[in-house]
Amino acid sequence: MANFNKVLLMGNLTRDPQLSYLPSQTAVVEFGLAVNRRWKGQDGEKREETCFVDCRAFGRLAENINKYLTKGRPLFVEGRLTFDSWTAQDGSKRSKHRVTVENFQFLQGAAAPSGAGSTEATGDGEQRTEDRSQRSEDKQEATEADDIPF
Repeated sequence: MANFNKVLLMGNLTRDPQLSYLPSQTAVVEFGLAVNRRWKGQDGEKREETCFVDCRAFGRLAENINKYLTKGRPLFVEGRLTFDSWTAQDGSKRSKHRVTVENFQFLQGAAAPSGAGSTEATGDGEQRTEDRSQRSEDKQEATEADDIPF
């Protein structure tokens, strides 16, 4: 029996990438991708739907995604569909599909609006507000200082 597991998606990041490291010190980044579909219905009315997809990348891919991308940026990803299952704290069994990124391409397009802020909860229950324009400026300075890896 033949098997083929390949996913190609083009969309915009729904949140800033979240970088972490495995015990083996391998970088892991998780991010969401919003993929839009537009069509005309049988009644001639324009319609649109958005599919939200969770993605995960490892190693150098993860580091580059975290370094150069922020919420709202367009991205093209190639990868495979993976199935995760676990037992929740309440004892119920949970599962979800996600895309494991094997390759990606930066795309030209609008970033998140300048100056848009985000509020993020910290581990001790406090909230921290981050100015998105400052993070974008920091990443742009890093981009200018380093060679882009493509």
